[in-house]
Amino acid sequence: MSFIKSLRTTLISRHLYRMMQHSLPAISQTEQEALTAGNTWWDAELFSGQPDWKKLDQLPAARLTETEQAFIDGPVETLCGMLDDWDITYHRHDLPPEVWDFIKQQRFCGIIIPQQYGGLAFSEFAHSQIVMKIASRSTTAAVTVMVPNSLGPAKLLLAYGTEQQKNHYLPRLARGQDMPAFALTGPKAGSDASAIPDSGVVCFGSYQGEDHVLGMRLNWEKRYITLGPVATVLGMAFRLYDPDHLLGEEENPGITLALIPTDTEGVSIGQRHLPMESAFQNGPNWGKDVFVPIDFIIGGRERAGQGWRMLMQCLATGRAISLPALSVGSSKFVCRTTGAYARIREQFNLPLGYMEGIEDVLARMAGETYVLDAARQVTCAALDNGEKPAIISAILKYKTTEGMRRVINDAMDIQGGSGICLGPMNYIGRLYQVIPIGITVEGANILTRSLMIFGQGSVRCHPFVLKELEALQMQDKQQGLSLFDDLIWQHIAFFVRNLLRGWCYSITGTHVPADRGNNMTRPYYKKLQRLTTAFAVMADFTLMRLGGGLKRKERLSGQFADVLSNLYLCSCALKHFKNQGCQQEDEPLLHWACQTRLFLTQEALFKAATLTKSIAARSLLFLLFPLGRIVNPVDDGLTPELAKILITKNPARQRLTEDIYIDKKPESASGRVEQAFNGILQAASAERKLRQFKKQNKLEEKSIEQIIDEAVKNNILMPEEIELINQASQARASTIGVDSFEKL
Repeated sequence: MSFIKSLRTTLISRHLYRMMQHSLPAISQTEQEALTAGNTWWDAELFSGQPDWKKLDQLPAARLTETEQAFIDGPVETLCGMLDDWDITYHRHDLPPEVWDFIKQQRFCGIIIPQQYGGLAFSEFAHSQIVMKIASRSTTAAVTVMVPNSLGPAKLLLAYGTEQQKNHYLPRLARGQDMPAFALTGPKAGSDASAIPDSGVVCFGSYQGEDHVLGMRLNWEKRYITLGPVATVLGMAFRLYDPDHLLGEEENPGITLALIPTDTEGVSIGQRHLPMESAFQNGPNWGKDVFVPIDFIIGGRERAGQGWRMLMQCLATGRAISLPALSVGSSKFVCRTTGAYARIREQFNLPLGYMEGIEDVLARMAGETYVLDAARQVTCAALDNGEKPAIISAILKYKTTEGMRRVINDAMDIQGGSGICLGPMNYIGRLYQVIPIGITVEGANILTRSLMIFGQGSVRCHPFVLKELEALQMQDKQQGLSLFDDLIWQHIAFFVRNLLRGWCYSITGTHVPADRGNNMTRPYYKKLQRLTTAFAVMADFTLMRLGGGLKRKERLSGQFADVLSNLYLCSCALKHFKNQGCQQEDEPLLHWACQTRLFLTQEALFKAATLTKSIAARSLLFLLFPLGRIVNPVDDGLTPELAKILITKNPARQRLTEDIYIDKKPESASGRVEQAFNGILQAASAERKLRQFKKQNKLEEKSIEQIIDEAVKNNILMPEEIELINQASQARASTIGVDSFEKL
């Protein structure tokens, strides 16, 4: 065997090694740290071409503890009842003082902080459920609660802080005594946060009456900082320089994180931004010649220069919780309210929800929300099981915020004039306005899709690529060549196995174990398996053909990102359906989710083959799909079933929209819709009798009051039925009304 290895190394591997070294672009330290952040989980299984489904099956479903459920039923429910979104966004441009006090007193800012520091110590799923419920009431309140528990000082302190820092800050953060913000983005560093120009120079200075204190002199300019205007402590990202070697030999340690009290001399908190008229606190800040002790570095002086790695590790989970929870909460809310509105509002003597054009939109809203919630819950279960999947976190942030955009846009199309006229009666307008915020923060979606999901995922999740890159960069060239030789031939064998498997699937069909799903879900597992194998083959071919040149092929990378993302969402939908007990009423939702995601996967895969502009790529695609495409667009027959879920009372609607805030106050916008929806369903039988009587007796020219009188005389309607009709009519009129203003 050693002779064969020596021969192939001399004849083939050595040349490949040199060729790839020359073609490999330089990988910066920040890129390296991003690649190694978090871990891999189901994303790596999808890259394998033959996922181990037991790994997904064995993941416990996300569950709340009794304490967590009690908090959601108690303080969270109370908080939601205190919120008037129109008053918050139009009159106050802020949360009321009593709401701020309640958030602090009930430790909403300490959801993730351990109990020993006075926090709630809740699970990631509980964190998600809390944000989701609040988001269904007010995005301003949801953002206010989620930021301290997401990418903020608390998460960084828990992971990297010194004991002194934890003991000082975490109790203050948990009880709201300190309000945190994290200052990362600046005018010259947005999505490319690693390019921050803000600086800190290690030096001696004076601090609080003490001279000759070893510290840092900071200069920065930040913007878009959520909670910045009310923050008492800033988590600050900057580049650290040590020209006098006061910390060590390195003159440029790199990106560093520190905690800066906002009352420090030289810190300026600017005026507020107004992100799409949302009222959450957001604004710029800057510092000029701000001197702080070196111990203000998160984790102490030993963590100097490790800031980017620390950020990437925290983002590996943070992206998967807050914005997905906000997105799913908003989607569930508009499914419930706009679905009800489509039953309440009538045109051409017919509820909107029974019109085929509206049915198409309602079906898409319901199906999209189901798959988004499935991905949210399955990913939270993985996080609580100890996983830190950075690529899946990016997928979830990208797909849930984009999905929210589609659902709310669809809802706005149904709401029409009632959706565009802002006012206390409008429950969707503010949600529509804030859509772009989720799309652009924590990494703009365009770049997340075109650069990160597949660009980093192909390196991080592939069984060989990262190891090959490490071998190519080894200082000991002989050792690197030997390791590279082993890896590259394993990689080739891996590619060939997947290709042969994919070709066999095209001839004999895909096989899955007998215990994989039931008769209804097994066909989806089969297609998912086949498309996963095809993805592994096409991704490998693209990586081998383009190498480091993939960085510049953003359109191609974006298509592969869509493949990986939709494979993951389909997997989550199947897992979620099983977790919920394979409820028969939910089958239309699962059918839509799987058919849509599998079709989108297939189309992105074919598009990727076209973008490679390679005959070889198209030949591979032909081997994998000799009879052409295997997935059809979503079955139109599902549309009425899905629409019916949103416009009637049924178990599927309840499960789809559960865990959001259900307003029962008739004077509020969403409470009015809930009341009218219930009233109209109760009156449905009586109204149906009345319509039939009107049609049979040709009473079209008479008023509704005259028709009711005629129906009573003919014993068609009972007095209690008349009362239901009148109540439903009043509720309908109240619900379809819109606000008007004397002066603006």
